Amino acid sequence: MLFAFSVAPTTASDDSGSVHDAVAEAVAIVRASGLPNQTGPMFTTIEGEWDECMAVIKAATEAVGKYGPRVQLVIKADIRPGHDHGEIEGKVQRLNDAIERMK
Repeated sequence: MLFAFSVAPTTASDDSGSVHDAVAEAVAIVRASGLPNQTGPMFTTIEGEWDECMAVIKAATEAVGKYGPRVQLVIKADIRPGHDHGEIEGKVQRLNDAIERMK
């Protein structure tokens, strides 16, 4: 399963409007989890079983909660039986292969 999620406090901790410290703490939790992961400019994607991914998302959300009175969490899941491992790279490779065939 793949889970793409974004978590951030609803308000910045300073006048800059930035929430990077809170997001950095969340991403550090993801990276320490040992699950395959990728972080982009708006979402972090993790791959694993339902319970282990949700535990990581919960821990990241709780960490962000220390930075403000409210937390915003967005989750998108790709639940595809029979495709249990390697999809974090596999999906992108299949897309790149399809683009290459179009040339």
